[in-house]
Amino acid sequence: MTRPHAPQAPAYPFRACPELHVEPEYARLRREEPITRVTLPYGGEAWLVTRYDDVRFVLSDSRFSRADSIRPGAPRFFEQPVADGLGYLDPPEHTAVRRLLNRAFTARRVQAFRPRVQQIAEALLESPECSTPPVDLATAYAQPLAGRVVCEFVGVPYEDSEKFAPFFDAVVSTTAFTPDQIQAAVVGVQRYFTDLVAAERRDPSDTFFGELVRQNGQEGTLDDETLGNLGFGVVIAGYETTSSQLCNFTYLLLRRPERLRALQAEPDQIPDAVEELLRYVPMLSYGGNPVRATQDVTVAGQLVRAGETVVPSNNAANRDEQVFAGPDELDLTRRPNAHLAFHHGPHFCLGSQLARAELQIGLRTLLERRPSLALDVPPEQVAWKQGSVLRAPAALPVRW
Repeated sequence: MTRPHAPQAPAYPFRACPELHVEPEYARLRREEPITRVTLPYGGEAWLVTRYDDVRFVLSDSRFSRADSIRPGAPRFFEQPVADGLGYLDPPEHTAVRRLLNRAFTARRVQAFRPRVQQIAEALLESPECSTPPVDLATAYAQPLAGRVVCEFVGVPYEDSEKFAPFFDAVVSTTAFTPDQIQAAVVGVQRYFTDLVAAERRDPSDTFFGELVRQNGQEGTLDDETLGNLGFGVVIAGYETTSSQLCNFTYLLLRRPERLRALQAEPDQIPDAVEELLRYVPMLSYGGNPVRATQDVTVAGQLVRAGETVVPSNNAANRDEQVFAGPDELDLTRRPNAHLAFHHGPHFCLGSQLARAELQIGLRTLLERRPSLALDVPPEQVAWKQGSVLRAPAALPVRW
């Protein structure tokens, strides 16, 4: 007698949620199936984890590997995995590189840079592109703010951004570009940053990248190509994510005018508001980065075998009702707020403090300088990015 085949696990991501909504299936899974089988777009089945505590466990436990998650044949979200960068290293390689980065990317350096972020934000709002409404806030404010800040902080001449900025859309693509186009984009940017390493040695600067090159020169840890990859990784992480989130945050506040006016009346609440917006917005279009078990390990009562892939969903964890009261409500005064927007464990976002500075200053300056800010089109006419790792408006038309 032939045994019937087990039904295939449901495809994940489950569906294309409109705007910035979270998949409603997550709430049921947290209650009933906190770890469940799903089928990823490429490579087959994986385990999906949706509860906050379980997601934190997977993100921090050394038995789960980011490097193994991009091995040939591993279940994944992209046709061609991106195989370079700090995000795909495991200890001890990750530990050594992270230590080097931490010595260059200090809280003191970020704090000292905040006045420059303020200057950039004010200058952009006074520029001709932002002077006469209607204005596309994405291209006139959010993108150049993030681009200028991260380029100046890292030590990349902003006038050179035209050489590598076009590659960003390809690198963060899920379906919008072919694998060959993505690979060409990666190679082009790597070449630029490798050349920048040589330029730092000839003419040292007092920037993050300059300090990184000096620290590496003292320790002899990395070759020039790896150093260049690290610089590129910091720039792309700071550029795409921060500009997208600034647009997302502004869009949500414009959809809730009473919340926006409350922040304008009490701008000192903006740091708390930014933390809540980070929790509330499901920025990743696919929920979370996969990892692969290197040995048998139990998660949420389920045995995960060595070699199996697990997707810890930050999007789902940030709406866990066991951790956040009223998780589907946007509470701009929420405290405490231990969200996972910046990840957790060894891969906690290196640039979280710089991102917070940009988002706090960028949002506050916008609300103060444009007190009557409003959407220039009905919300349903706002176009959203397609085929991208990140959720964000493709354009955000505003008026005042």
